[in-house]
Amino acid sequence: MKYTSLKVTAVFFLLFLKFTGSSAQKLSVNSLSVEHLKNPLNIDNPNPRFSWKINSAIKNTNQTNYELRMALNKTFSGKLVWTTSKKSDQSVLVSYSGDALSSKTKYYWQVRVKDNHGNTSAWSPVQYFQTGLKPEDWQASWITVTGKDSAQVSPLFRKEFFIKKAVRSATAYVTAKGLYEAHLNGKKIGDHYFAPGWTSYKNHLQYQVYDLTESLKKGLNAVGVILGNGWYKGRIGFTNQIKFYGDTRALLFQLEVEYTDGTKETVLSDASWKSTGGPILSSDIYDGETYDSRLELPGWDNTGFSTSEKWKSVKIIEKGTEKITGMSGPPVSKHEEFKALKIFKTPSGETVVDFGQNLVGWVKLKAKGPSGTKITISHAEVLDKNGNFYTTNLRSAKQQNNYILKGTGIEIFEPHFSFQGFRYVKVDGYPGELKPENFTAIAVYSNMQSTGKFTTSNPLLNQLQHNIEWGQKGNFVDVPTDCPQRDERLGWTGDAQAFANTAAYNMDVSAFFTKWLKDVSADQLPNGSVPYVIPNVLNERDAGSAGWADAATIIPWAMYLSYGDVNILETQYQSMQKWVNYITSQSKNNLWNSGSHFGDWLFYRPNDDNDGRAAVTDKYMIAQTFYANSIQLLIN
Repeated sequence: MKYTSLKVTAVFFLLFLKFTGSSAQKLSVNSLSVEHLKNPLNIDNPNPRFSWKINSAIKNTNQTNYELRMALNKTFSGKLVWTTSKKSDQSVLVSYSGDALSSKTKYYWQVRVKDNHGNTSAWSPVQYFQTGLKPEDWQASWITVTGKDSAQVSPLFRKEFFIKKAVRSATAYVTAKGLYEAHLNGKKIGDHYFAPGWTSYKNHLQYQVYDLTESLKKGLNAVGVILGNGWYKGRIGFTNQIKFYGDTRALLFQLEVEYTDGTKETVLSDASWKSTGGPILSSDIYDGETYDSRLELPGWDNTGFSTSEKWKSVKIIEKGTEKITGMSGPPVSKHEEFKALKIFKTPSGETVVDFGQNLVGWVKLKAKGPSGTKITISHAEVLDKNGNFYTTNLRSAKQQNNYILKGTGIEIFEPHFSFQGFRYVKVDGYPGELKPENFTAIAVYSNMQSTGKFTTSNPLLNQLQHNIEWGQKGNFVDVPTDCPQRDERLGWTGDAQAFANTAAYNMDVSAFFTKWLKDVSADQLPNGSVPYVIPNVLNERDAGSAGWADAATIIPWAMYLSYGDVNILETQYQSMQKWVNYITSQSKNNLWNSGSHFGDWLFYRPNDDNDGRAAVTDKYMIAQTFYANSIQLLIN
């Protein structure tokens, strides 16, 4: 009898645990971010904003309270930097309201919440963010190669330095005029590509921040950096202009080390660095990259490398007038990989690899052959009606990578400073038999978390949505572009505003558009007109088209509706107002019937109307509707 009583008691106790549980098990916090980014390292906002989501096993659960705390250490020991506790359902963009934050400082934070069922979550996993540099914090000098900066060869820069003691923290701040790829002790730093990104370089240049605490070693260390032309110096736009922003690539590098005993040390780009040419003979966004592996310098980015007479002292150049700012958007990085589906011969005799998916990125190539063998990889999105390799739509863009073998066994090649839009590649010069396992297509685009999915029982609709998502990935490589393959790839404002709402349904584009809208403001003309493309690489007269320039009002409002971000309206309000004032100045009796406009660009066209002559809707009527819309958005 006693045994039965104990047994029943135990059963009721277990049932109690099962059906009541701990409140922490029922309620949790996830998806934490600061300024729309996870654990960012370059926050410039003096009042950063925190966001999170709640997860509950109980339906109809709402947050009723939150408590957030912030400290200088991940254990939250000692005095807290800031703490706040509120009865509120707000979980998006909660603003910091404590004392002024220090620059170059890592802060740790976490949050816990209560819900409408009386449950309290455990503290969230510890998150962090790091504040960026103030202008006066920069000690490094801009450096470039001695003599004339060649238009083609990508220069290598290196510097050795000594770490004396145990390291508490080490942070590198890096940017370049051109594109850069940074290495430490023989390994690439970070997973960013096309850094420092494309901005209105004449107005502001982004820097990136890398935590190197775990990468440094006691004793001798070495940093190496490669520079490419990119958007800064390379060919850009359909007018084939080069050196639009400048003719000299340059590097700015600042490593700040704090030892465990509290002492500090810096490694700066200065006159002590060395530079030489490297194996990248040419690199261009549109045309691709040529890499001669016979010119590789093994160990150039590691310790113990001897700088021969080919290595020259660098030259210090004056800093420009552009502002150096923290990176506000997501980095570009690698994502999906696709194996070759098949390799075939076209009717014209071309050897073509099919990856089965139209994507933007590049092909990783594996090959083995004699020294001097040149392998050419050409890229295309489609085949022509006869099944041959088709590149006419690329216009003057070569979209071609060349790799010259050194002949020392299996070699693997990926480009550094170029990307292509493709499904098919044509292979020339490959030694031996082409095998699918030697070709891998890698998708490269800005980091954007998927936020929504759409599926139906209709395969055609599913394929349409699939294509929309891949169109977004391919055209969101740091800026929202019109196309990712031909000799254009520009941030057309009309394309961006037409797609912004859809983009937000598919992926989290809050930080992506926050970054781009800064350039809308930066490149907006003094009279308030907005250029056709942002960043603007066309003429100043190429501005002010209805539906294109209205990106200045449409996208900030779309981002507010999608993310509840009032700050983006505050930041862009002056730009929005300037654009509406410009329209008003061009109008008479509140009718906007002047100026040059693209009109009904997205009309449904007949198959034989490639020049758009069927777009007969009056362009001034379209302009008037956008005028009314932008005024209403400004009122909102």
